[in-house]
Parts: sequence; structure tokens; C-alpha cells
Amino acid sequence: MSSKVKIGQGAMVCKEIKVKGQVSFGASTIIHPGVTLIAEAGPIEIGENNIIEEYVNIIHKFLPGDEQSEPVTLKIGSNNVFEVYSTIDGVRSIGDNNIFESKSFVGRNLSIGNDCIIGAGCHLTSTSPIEDGTCVYGKNCTRQKAFCKPSVPGGHREFLIKLLPSYHLLRKNKNPIEGN
Repeated sequence: MSSKVKIGQGAMVCKEIKVKGQVSFGASTIIHPGVTLIAEAGPIEIGENNIIEEYVNIIHKFLPGDEQSEPVTLKIGSNNVFEVYSTIDGVRSIGDNNIFESKSFVGRNLSIGNDCIIGAGCHLTSTSPIEDGTCVYGKNCTRQKAFCKPSVPGGHREFLIKLLPSYHLLRKNKNPIEGN
């Protein structure tokens, strides 16, 4: 896959990922092996302190017939966690401090606010936005206002920083992101 990758200061990006198009990773973001990022409809900008686990797919492609449209940047905020096998496909935007649990799917033209949790196995295809502080759960993808903000367990990031370089090759920062 042809790609242009920018890696922010302190980010850890495993070599065993697939990237097509222009993708930038913010400072201190951790990208596990097996991740696929496709940026055909425009660049993908991933903020700071995100964790993207194994076999996550982030797809930013034109629909058939839209290829003549202007490229649009997909912006993913900071402090998000994308758990194993979650898929983001054609999303408009993702805010900060969200958790996408294992095997969740978020489809086209959907915006995700801040402080949201998309539950394990939830499959979202509607275009109505997920508002700040929403928890989506269960087989019917029930939406409910969350009682507290989601957070990554404190030791998770530190554990990954020690573990990943021991078992995986990391990408070098050939095109550093300015200002990070």
C-alpha cells in the first residue's frame, strides 16, 4: 500500500500495520500490529494519546461515484481507545476520550462526540450523531447517557510502552509532525 505517514513525538507505531494514503499519528499514540488505515477520501489525522489495538480497521474511502468529490480530512481526537477488531468505516469525525470496545463497528456519515463508549459488538449504521457522554450497548445498540466519563486504566499505557518494543519492530519517524 502506498502511504505517507507522520509520527508525533513519543508515538509508538508498529511496523506490522497497513497504511494507504496520508496518515498522521499524534504524540504518545500507540498503534499495535495488524492495524489497517485506509485514507483514500482524504488524510486521516489521529490525535494524541490514543491506543489502537490489534486488527482495528480505520477506513476513510469515497463511496462509488463520489471519487470526484473534494478530499476531506478525517479527524480523530485524543485519548481514544480502539479495542481489538473494532472498525471505523466512513465516519465524519471522532472526538476525545472515547472507547470503542472489541468488535464494535461504526459506519458511514456518523459523528462521535466526546466521552462516549461504543459497546462490544455494537454495529452502528445510522447517521444520527452520538452525542457527548453517550454509552451505546447491547444487541439493539441502546443509547444512554453515561453516568461517568470513560477512562483508560492507568497502567495500560505504561505496560504497552514497555511491552511493544520487546516483541515488535517500530516505525521510525521519517516525517515528524511539527509542533509535537
